[in-house]
Amino acid sequence: MRIDIHAHLWSEDYLDLLDSYGRTDTATQRGMGAGDTAAELESRFALNDSAGIEHQVLSVTPQSPHFENADHAVHAARVANDLYADIVRQRSSRFSAFVALPLPHIDAALAEMSRGLDDLGMAGVAVTTDILGRSLADPLFTPVFEELDRRASVLYIHPSGHDACTPLIAEHHMRWMVGAPMEDTIAAMQLILAGIPARYPRIRIVLSHLGGALPMLLQRADNQYLWESPDTPEKPSLAVRRMWFDTVSHGHVPALRAAAASFGADRLVLGTDFPYQSGDLLRRAVTSIQDALSTEDAARVLDHNAATVLSR
Repeated sequence: MRIDIHAHLWSEDYLDLLDSYGRTDTATQRGMGAGDTAAELESRFALNDSAGIEHQVLSVTPQSPHFENADHAVHAARVANDLYADIVRQRSSRFSAFVALPLPHIDAALAEMSRGLDDLGMAGVAVTTDILGRSLADPLFTPVFEELDRRASVLYIHPSGHDACTPLIAEHHMRWMVGAPMEDTIAAMQLILAGIPARYPRIRIVLSHLGGALPMLLQRADNQYLWESPDTPEKPSLAVRRMWFDTVSHGHVPALRAAAASFGADRLVLGTDFPYQSGDLLRRAVTSIQDALSTEDAARVLDHNAATVLSR
């Protein structure tokens, strides 16, 4: 089955709720064709059919229910997960979904994870590359990793859109062009240096956008980690083989080839980033893989790897 593991859907009601809790960045998710109306869904399915995509895994990232106010976080998470569960029930052949967690509130996040995975039958968990400025490698999140590992579940990681917490990005109009892949890179390296992929080997960690700049930096990291981060338990080039990376590259064939050469084609899973790649760009998300890789590797990436990652 051709599964797109990186796709989004947001209802206007959910985005309005986030606005009411103080989010100021929901405009970039509105009016993109990624809503829950019948017309938007049918248009999405027609586009997917034109690219041979049979199934999408939905995540609310980057509009995740991450709030310092615990009540806001819990309510927003429940709204998001109930919305997704209802859509998946109605369109189970077309959609599955990742659980949104009310972070940074650990007990509430564990409870919502249980509800989403056990009661709602969702496919895994999705978080952003940082949680309100906290690294995913922060010990605060250890119970979340422990529970995901116990369950052998999927953890999907998507940029937060926080400009990698630097004004050098935020003040120069590069939030998504540069900031998002830098957030992918930083999060991946933080996990690797903290030994999280090795410590929790049953978690199926999936990172967005080919891991950002990681394919280009992997040898550099191997060469330098021993003196810069000597407590790292294994070479970064070994750690990446414990994770997977979606293929969102905006059709850039050299980037796809670099990721396949760096990680192995068996570590790549199809992603489109719908609605930000739509129309011809979404179709190119498929054909660029066919252009970049051998016939055998392209078939593995397009039609097999995601199903393996998502299997229980």
